[in-house]
Amino acid sequence: MTDYLRRAVTWHRPLMVFVWAMAGLAVVSAVGIVADDRVLTGMPIWVKPFKFSVSLAVYGITLAWLLSLLRRRSRVAEWAAVVVVATGVVEMLVIVVQVLRGTTSHYNATSPLNATLWQLMGAAIMVLFLAHLVLGVAVLRQPVTDRASRYAISLGLGLTALGMLVAIPMVRPGQAPTVEGIAGAHSVGVPDGGPGLPLVGWSTTGGDLRIGHFVGLHAVQALPLLAILLNRFLGNRLDVLTRARLLLVAGGAYGGLTILVTWQALRGQPLLRPDALTLGVAAALVAATGTAAALVLARARRPDVALAA
Repeated sequence: MTDYLRRAVTWHRPLMVFVWAMAGLAVVSAVGIVADDRVLTGMPIWVKPFKFSVSLAVYGITLAWLLSLLRRRSRVAEWAAVVVVATGVVEMLVIVVQVLRGTTSHYNATSPLNATLWQLMGAAIMVLFLAHLVLGVAVLRQPVTDRASRYAISLGLGLTALGMLVAIPMVRPGQAPTVEGIAGAHSVGVPDGGPGLPLVGWSTTGGDLRIGHFVGLHAVQALPLLAILLNRFLGNRLDVLTRARLLLVAGGAYGGLTILVTWQALRGQPLLRPDALTLGVAAALVAATGTAAALVLARARRPDVALAA
C-alpha cells in the first residue's frame, strides 16, 4: 500500500494538485457547515461547496489513475486533463464566491453580476464535458490491461458523460414554480429548497434531477471498482471473457438506472415515493439484469479450462 501511494503522488501532476486542493476545500467547507449558521435553499450554505469539492476530488483522482494505466503517454489525454482542472477551478471559484456573498451560484440571474457568474459557470461545465469526451477517446485508443477492465473504463467514462448530459433539463423553463431571476431548478414540480434527504438534499416532495446526475457521474468509479473486485475475487474462477461480459451487463444496468431515476424525476416523483409504473420499470430492469448475468455465468468457463481450449 505504501508503494502504491508513493506511485500515486507521481500521477498527472495538475490533476493531483487539484485533488489536494479540493480535499482542502472540503475540510474548509465542513468547518463552514458547523461554524456558519447561514441557510440557503433549505440547506447550510457551505453544503454545496462541500459536496462539489468532494465530488471533484474523487473525479480528479479517478482520471489521474486512468492516465497512469496507459502503456504509452498520451499528450492529448494529458492536455484534456489540464482543461478539466481549469474548468473545475472556475466552477469552484464561482461557487465559493457566491457562498461568501451569501447567495446561490446555480441558475442565479437576479443581477448582472450573478448572471455573469452563472454564465461563466455554465460555459466552464460545457468545456469540462468536451474535455471529458476527448480524454475518454484518447484513453480508449490505447490498450488498457485486460478486456474486463477495458470494458469497465470505457463504460464508466461513457456513462459519466451521460450523467453530465442528464443535467441539461435543470436549465429548462417551466419544470418548477417560476421564481423571478432564477433560470432553472434542480427540482421538478416543487420549488428548490423544500424538504429533502439528509446531506444530499434531494427533494422528498417532488422530482429531483440531481439524482440521475449523481448516479451517472460516478459510473467512472463504480464500474472500474467492480472490475477490480471481479478480478481480485473471481479471477481464478471465471475466465476473462466471462468477467468482461459481466461488466457489459453491469454497464447496461447502470445506464438503465441512470435513465430510470432521471425519468422518475422528470415526472415529478420523489426518489423514495415511486408510483406503480416506476416500480414496474425498475422490476423489469432488475429482472433483465439478473437474467443476463445468469446467462453469462451459465456459459462461463474456468480460466484453466479456457486456456486448455
